[in-house]
Amino acid sequence: MLAMRRTRSICAVHFDRLLALAPTNSAAPSESRTSQNAPQNGGAEEALSPNSESTRSNHPHADSTRAFCSNALKISAKCRRLREGKQVHARVVKSGLCSFLSLQNQVLDVYVKCGQYCDARTLFDEIPMKNVVTWNTLICDAAARGADTELFSELVIYFRRMLMESVNPDFLTFNGLLRSCLESDDIQVGRQLHCFIVKYGVGMNCFVSNGLISLYGKCGRVEEARQFFDEVVYRDLAVWNAMFSCYASTFSAEEAFGLFNLMQLAGVKGDEFTFSSLLSCCATSGQWLLIGQIHGLAIRLSFDADILVSSVLVDACGKNGRIDDAHKAFRMTPSKNVVSWNTIIVGYGRVADGLMAMKLLQEMLQKDFHPDELTLASVLSSCGNTSSSSEIMQIHAHTIKSGFESFLSVLNSLINAYSRCGHMDSASKCFSSVDEPDLVTWSTIIRGYGFNGLAKEATEDFEKMLSCGIWPDKIAFLGVISACAHAGMVSKGLHYFYLMINTYRLVPDAEQYASLIDLAARAGLLDEAYDLLTKLPELHAKMLRAFMGACKVYGNKKLVHEAAEMLLSIEPNETVNYSLTSNIYASEGRWTEVARLRKKMTDRCDNKVAGCSWIHLSGHIRAFVSSDKSHPQAFEIYALLGMLLRQLEEDSDSQFCC
Repeated sequence: MLAMRRTRSICAVHFDRLLALAPTNSAAPSESRTSQNAPQNGGAEEALSPNSESTRSNHPHADSTRAFCSNALKISAKCRRLREGKQVHARVVKSGLCSFLSLQNQVLDVYVKCGQYCDARTLFDEIPMKNVVTWNTLICDAAARGADTELFSELVIYFRRMLMESVNPDFLTFNGLLRSCLESDDIQVGRQLHCFIVKYGVGMNCFVSNGLISLYGKCGRVEEARQFFDEVVYRDLAVWNAMFSCYASTFSAEEAFGLFNLMQLAGVKGDEFTFSSLLSCCATSGQWLLIGQIHGLAIRLSFDADILVSSVLVDACGKNGRIDDAHKAFRMTPSKNVVSWNTIIVGYGRVADGLMAMKLLQEMLQKDFHPDELTLASVLSSCGNTSSSSEIMQIHAHTIKSGFESFLSVLNSLINAYSRCGHMDSASKCFSSVDEPDLVTWSTIIRGYGFNGLAKEATEDFEKMLSCGIWPDKIAFLGVISACAHAGMVSKGLHYFYLMINTYRLVPDAEQYASLIDLAARAGLLDEAYDLLTKLPELHAKMLRAFMGACKVYGNKKLVHEAAEMLLSIEPNETVNYSLTSNIYASEGRWTEVARLRKKMTDRCDNKVAGCSWIHLSGHIRAFVSSDKSHPQAFEIYALLGMLLRQLEEDSDSQFCC
């Protein structure tokens, strides 16, 4: 933005100098003022009026005036100086230079680049003989400014008129139209343009190839993009990167790596965008070996220090669960920006490490980086997972101070964070401050009420959401059904479940079925819940865990054992399933079964990740894990804990005897 302002400032200086050197004519001052004001008051139509007295063709300084007008119009278009452009337009009309098509095209360029489409269309229609530059000026310049749906339709109409008037489009025409298609996601028009591109033989142009591949990729037609890519004879780096971007959008790591090998064989060297796209492909695919290879190659080619590559590497490590490697990559980044900080903070939020996310935010502020809405939303999400109410309030104050309190993503994160801490009053106030809550906002507050056992408020807000015309999705229904399950509102929960299926035509997935089973089981309808489990086409661990929890509460040993066996059969390599089942057997005193399950867990599963807990003490969040002995006073702590447990057992026994 600063560079753009500097460029416009320099252009303004050149424009003023150019005006000072403008050729003079013998016209009277009154005539000059009238001509200069014509386009300002009447627009392009009045300025190009054929009956205007000023349209004289035999001016003694015609050549110098033409050169002056041409240069001035170029500067006006580049600097978006509409007022000065209109003045030069008046000079063109007054000097009788309207017959020069090149000047008419330049005037048209000024109006289009300044967003004056009505004047531009009027001027365009006044031009009797249009060439391809005229059509491109209208189509390409409008597309470059970002075409909305209505303007995009107009550009397509102009393209058809261009063909009807037997003007052959060139690569610039198609490049502008493809850019508009890309912004409008119109694959149908894009395919029609593809046919014309083949017809007029401009498909080998690198700009057209790049635009067409990008269009297919953005619309999810990766196979069509690759088919066209294979047909391109001359592929520059931009074309290769466009194809890499397509694979990155679908996380196709294997295909992207194969394409990279093909690029190496073709002798084309990648750039920072190439490596960032490759890393993005591997981010969610679990291809850790490929990530290491790409990173190694980036280091060898000196792209590892690039801020884009390093940020994507941090993101890829975080998404693959290697947060320590992500942190190392972040620390090795020589020059960081807000995106770099956001990436590592989001990574810690993904693993629910609110303590580290908060530390990074504090470090970010100390180093004079200004967090944006993504930073604040990510830290709030992490703090919500750790129930750090004090830190949430501090971040809330910072959002108000920095002017982000009206950003919907930040407000949604605040509602979620306060809900997880049990501060529903604060969450409700944040919700009330949202002018136009969207589906995410409604779902967040509904889920918050359900999480805190406020089923009445959850159902009321769900009904309000429906009355506002918001179309609920599966997540919204999950929130209200879960709220009904926690409150034992079976009939109400079933009503919403059937509403989801019959009225809104949503197909329940594992989350919704697990909530329904939890609803029935919590109400003591264990047999009904078990029948539902056995009738489902596909079992998921979440359903069985919810059912086992209810069976344990109601003491139904038979059903809980059957559910445990089913759980271990569908997920035999998950540590949490063995821990849950062994705890059930331990509560029954069946130590032989506990030992058997522990041995099986050791043989089949990886090392169990220690459960992490947080405690807010003396203004600081402290983290600790199960069986943690890193504290220097660990011996005294465990001794005191043992004493407290014995005291609790004695108190429990004495109450039982009474």
